[in-house]
Amino acid sequence: MSALTRRATEADLDRVMELERAVFSVDSWPESLMRAELTDEHGYYLVAVDQDAEIPHPRGEGTAERPRAAGAAQTLLPRGEGTTGPDCTPGEKSALLPRGEGTTPDCPALLGYAGLRAPRGGSQADVQTIAVAPEVRGWGLGRGLMHALIAETGRRSIPELFLEVRADNAVALALYRSLGFVEISVRRRYYNDGGAAIVMRLQVPATRMQLAGSDRPGETRS
Repeated sequence: MSALTRRATEADLDRVMELERAVFSVDSWPESLMRAELTDEHGYYLVAVDQDAEIPHPRGEGTAERPRAAGAAQTLLPRGEGTTGPDCTPGEKSALLPRGEGTTPDCPALLGYAGLRAPRGGSQADVQTIAVAPEVRGWGLGRGLMHALIAETGRRSIPELFLEVRADNAVALALYRSLGFVEISVRRRYYNDGGAAIVMRLQVPATRMQLAGSDRPGETRS
C-alpha cells in the first residue's frame, strides 16, 4: 500500500462523512458540523488516502467512533503546506472496493482522517476527531495522524494539546498514553449511548516548540 497524507479540503466532505458514519455510528457528527470543521480558519484537518489499492467506487442512491479510535506502528509526518490530492468530485456516494472492482484512478480511497482545533496564539489545542478505516487498523495510520497533529500544535507554538476518548476504548487509550498524553478527568455519560469519556492532556514537547515554523505540513507517502 502507498498511503498519502495531505490537508483535507471541503471536496473531501462526502468521503469523510461516509467513514465518519461507518466508524462512529450514533456518535457521528452531522454533515454541517463536519463542513464547518473542514473550513474553519483555526482548524487543521488531514486525510490519509491509498492511491494503489482501494478506490472509492460511486454507487447508486442509498449507498451508503470524540476523539476516537486509532492504530499503531508506522508514522506519517506531513511536510509542506497547502497541497491537495487528486480531484475527487464532491457529492458522489462511495464505498471502499479492492483494486480492479469498479475503480476510478482519480479518486483514492479514504483510509482515515484527523482534525485539530488550534487557534494561533492560543494556550491550548484540541484533537477534534480521528478515525481509521477498520480494514487498515493496526497499520500505523492512527499513530501517524496523531504525530502530525502534535507536530502542527508545536508549529503553532501552543503548549498544551487536549482530547477526549471513550473510557472503554483500550486500544486508543494505549496509543495516546504511548504518545505522552495523561488522564486528567472523566466526563460521565459523554457519548450518546451513555458511555464515559476520559479527558487527556499532552504537554507539547519542547523540541516540537523549538522546531515551530521550521517545516511545513503537506503531502507525504509511506
